[in-house]
Amino acid sequence: MMTERRFILEMGMGNDLHGMSYQKAAARAIESAFRRSTIPMFETTPLEHTQMRVQVTVGVREPDKLDTDALSAMMPRGRAQVTAVEGGQNLLNPETGETIVVATAAVEAFLPDQSAHWRARSS
Repeated sequence: MMTERRFILEMGMGNDLHGMSYQKAAARAIESAFRRSTIPMFETTPLEHTQMRVQVTVGVREPDKLDTDALSAMMPRGRAQVTAVEGGQNLLNPETGETIVVATAAVEAFLPDQSAHWRARSS
């Protein structure tokens, strides 16, 4: 088995203000995380983005309501897997009776260990 190294860890938060959709809040949390990252190494090295494993952990109050396969399909690169866990928040608006759904996401990207291909240069 090849050793992997994590090279990206991004966090995101998303919400659904009016529909109480855990799916929409989770998608927004994932987008919030991966939109703050760019991975130029795939354009500047011989690495293929298919070598990258992307692990996404999404927290919502009712994780069983998430379609993790649909959330995995959102990822623009790599081999993605989404895991739903209990987390996030539900906030009741006492004036309207609506529940605001808040989701959190951690997006981690892993590549096979590349240390054998690199060496430090003395100055």
